[in-house]
Amino acid sequence: MIVDTAALTLTAFGETWPCVIGKGGAVPAAGKREGDGATPLGTWPLRCVLLRSDRGLIPPPGLPWRWLRPDDGWSDDPADPAYNRPISHPHCFSAERLWRDDGVYNVIVVLGHNDAPPVPGRGSAIFLHLTRHDRAPTEGCLAVDLPVLEALLGKLADNPSLTVR
Repeated sequence: MIVDTAALTLTAFGETWPCVIGKGGAVPAAGKREGDGATPLGTWPLRCVLLRSDRGLIPPPGLPWRWLRPDDGWSDDPADPAYNRPISHPHCFSAERLWRDDGVYNVIVVLGHNDAPPVPGRGSAIFLHLTRHDRAPTEGCLAVDLPVLEALLGKLADNPSLTVR
């Protein structure tokens, strides 16, 4: 899978679809900073898929996955020992809530950016997820429409990485 940040497209399995990137544009991974709103360039392994069980989604074959829980979060505080890792709310450091009402995180593909090991401040919670209704830019993630991500879910194990260029 390849994301072209200039064309705002995602190409995979012989098809190309529109996608959304971060409001801060795209930056080399070494220049990514927490809170900059930028999407990091590079090739990122697909770590796992998180799904809302109440949305009628089908788990992907061949890739680790689990159902989201209402208390799920992701640490975005560089001072947190759990920085750029999943956490449970309540959490004593800043952390994003993954269970959202806007539908953006009904499907989350966790990308392996800054996670082996996480470097505090180099960016957290970089996901492939669903677009907002207004197709607004993300906070640094990649986003596609629900039919696109549903079509990709069944094939992700055949190409378990995503290149952002």
